[in-house]
Amino acid sequence: MVKLLIIADDFTGAMDTGVQFAARGAVTRVVTDPLYDFTQASPETQVLVMDAETRHLTASDAYSVVFRAARATLKARIFYIYKKTDSALRGNVGSELAALMDATGYHQLPFIPAFPSMNRITKEGIHYIENIPVADSVFGSDPFEPVRFSSVRSILAEQTDKTVTVCTAENPQSWETAGIQVFDAQTNDDLRKISHGLGTERVHISAGCAGFASELAAVLRLDGAPPELPTLVPALFIFCGSVNPVTQNQLAEAERAGFKRIRLTVWQKLDPMWQDSEDCRREVARWKELTKKYDRLILDTNDPDGSFETQEYMKLNNLTIEDVRVRISTVLGRLMKMLLDDGLQATLLCTGGDTLLALMRAVQISELTPVCELDTGVVLTSFLYQGKTYHIISKSGGFGAPDLLGRLAELIGTGKREETVC
Repeated sequence: MVKLLIIADDFTGAMDTGVQFAARGAVTRVVTDPLYDFTQASPETQVLVMDAETRHLTASDAYSVVFRAARATLKARIFYIYKKTDSALRGNVGSELAALMDATGYHQLPFIPAFPSMNRITKEGIHYIENIPVADSVFGSDPFEPVRFSSVRSILAEQTDKTVTVCTAENPQSWETAGIQVFDAQTNDDLRKISHGLGTERVHISAGCAGFASELAAVLRLDGAPPELPTLVPALFIFCGSVNPVTQNQLAEAERAGFKRIRLTVWQKLDPMWQDSEDCRREVARWKELTKKYDRLILDTNDPDGSFETQEYMKLNNLTIEDVRVRISTVLGRLMKMLLDDGLQATLLCTGGDTLLALMRAVQISELTPVCELDTGVVLTSFLYQGKTYHIISKSGGFGAPDLLGRLAELIGTGKREETVC
């Protein structure tokens, strides 16, 4: 029986939050259909994670999606809802939190945006990324959803007139105020204190990122048999649709470490006709053969440094940056489907929620099972396609140290379950 619904704004967020519960042994499923009928969930499911895909919507559309999902949750008699937000506060945070409150009728919503394990903290109501106010970090110049303020109250005020109060673990009196309660947290111990203080009665609705999710799992006693890492194919095939500088640094580091890096040309990633061409089929076959020679391979959609081919193509074809985002993720999803259909033998690694969702749509899979976290914010997941179980690693574009891809490749390359701990 489903006890908790998590409503995520993008796919990688759904995965890195859902895995916090799976890691404790709770039976967790991730679904990609925002109209999913919660009453149809399998009886053993304890945690259901819905990828609502609201990150790129307008504020009003995002409100509608979350409002509808929250109302459906009540009808299905699921008594706890967690609104997963971006750990850098991108997207429609204000409108989505307002929708959750309006749909459920609750007058208080604890919001804990910090993720201390990723050096993302909230101090005196200001959100920081690596000790830099979020608006001054790389997320302030995000090409799709730039964060314009570092004050959480100011970010929320862009999309809702709900009262916002900054709360601390040391001042429990502030917890009594109505509206959205933004909790300061700088350490995992702060998150633990907040969760213990809230208890089960104050988290029927709550919000935050993967950071607080692990504490919520403990509060709601969602657990079971610990997960086991399956035997993984000792080859890593990375497909990258992220433009985040963090991921770009990881790719550069991986290439220096000997990864084979293939860059799609501007026509391959943006011309819809290319996917139906004989040249495309030859390239896919070539990439598959390369995996036999290189067990660490990257399929990248970013231009080389100093190249402006994509910008020139955009101008020539009158494309917006949103058009480019959608085309690139769609192309990557279809190319990966072709590789799987052609018999690719590899553990997959996807960077960016748009890309992961595009692959799931291409293979027409709407439900996945988180297995465990291989690194902070790096999730191993399984899905069934054409009778075969595939394993895919996913991460947000902004997550991870520069050497992350190399460490993951070494982990997979061992091929020994006893040497790997979820």
